[in-house]
Amino acid sequence: MDQTLVVRARDGDREAFAALVRAVGDRLYALAYRLLRDTDQAQDAYQETMVTAWRQLAYLRDPERFEAWTRRILVRQCYAETKRRSRLTSTGVVGDALPAGPDEGHAIHDRDELERAFRDLSLDHRAVVVLHHYQGLSLVEVAETLGIPQGTARSRLHYATKCLRRTLDAQDAPVIAKEGLA
Repeated sequence: MDQTLVVRARDGDREAFAALVRAVGDRLYALAYRLLRDTDQAQDAYQETMVTAWRQLAYLRDPERFEAWTRRILVRQCYAETKRRSRLTSTGVVGDALPAGPDEGHAIHDRDELERAFRDLSLDHRAVVVLHHYQGLSLVEVAETLGIPQGTARSRLHYATKCLRRTLDAQDAPVIAKEGLA
């Protein structure tokens, strides 16, 4: 990350901020999508993150930490977006948005099962899995990003993995039982 761009943006240079957004934007949007599993929600969280980052950039003390700082803002926005969507769903404004996945080929079937299992995780557990496995952050960095103790990050990762395994095993059980009867 170019620290001079961060300093220029912090001083009000919109072009420098636009360059920073181009540098981290794709990774932040991908993170939002992996956390929220919905393109509209991910786009909303990403846009709110960029607006918040621009407004609060003057408070960023360490220009080297720009990407980690924006990642943390994004994770908070994802939590807020989930709460907002939950309120809308509970009042009947938004229906169930699970798309029916195609059932062609073994790889697509496996991907769909994993997607369903991943959606079953709470956002707390999903965030740790995504930050650690997809973003490649250490558990210390995950804990820092989420604002939780390192032991909590480790515990959430353990339980998320356990939950994914249990869900995937449960999805495979009926298939095995049916095959055994044939």
